[in-house]
Amino acid sequence: MAFYKLISFVFHPLLFSFIGTFLFLFLSPKHILKKQEYIILVVIFISTYILPVLFLVFFRKMNLIKDYHLRTIEERKFPIIFFIILSVMIGKMLLNIQIVDLLAFSFFGIALSLSLTYFFFSFNIKTSLHTLGIGGIIGFVIIMSNEYQLNFNIIIAILFILAGVIALARLKLNAHYPKEIYIGFFLGVLTQLISYQLFLL
Repeated sequence: MAFYKLISFVFHPLLFSFIGTFLFLFLSPKHILKKQEYIILVVIFISTYILPVLFLVFFRKMNLIKDYHLRTIEERKFPIIFFIILSVMIGKMLLNIQIVDLLAFSFFGIALSLSLTYFFFSFNIKTSLHTLGIGGIIGFVIIMSNEYQLNFNIIIAILFILAGVIALARLKLNAHYPKEIYIGFFLGVLTQLISYQLFLL
């Protein structure tokens, strides 16, 4: 059980935006300066990890959530809305610098996936944010492979294996029903593909 808890902690949903950004800067053809890459990474890490953690602490102080695991749908609503707004803002910011448009649209994909996650709350479905995150990264790496005509098959295969391990961990910890695991994964992949179509337009 400790192994599954470790997996859930190491691959926490808050880290997936940073991981996706790192993979984009590492895998895509070099078209920006190293200094710009570091600045983007720092901004994304602060915006998508440090800032949300501080807000979770605030939500806990205000008794909007009982703990940091966000076990119930009600506890997830405020953080999800916050992260939707944050993802849109980051996407717009990245678009403004006009050198990482593909990455910018990936954040619009994140905002869309979280919006659909919020929509599913109406049906009492607590979508897995862990599998949503890893699904989003898989979708984004597939997009990069297509956009830059590069072979990322090994990386994609490794990510699929990782997705399986993460999904198993969430099931073993009784954090989600199987359908919530599947919905999270497919939402993550599909919303990235949708955002890519918008990027092409």
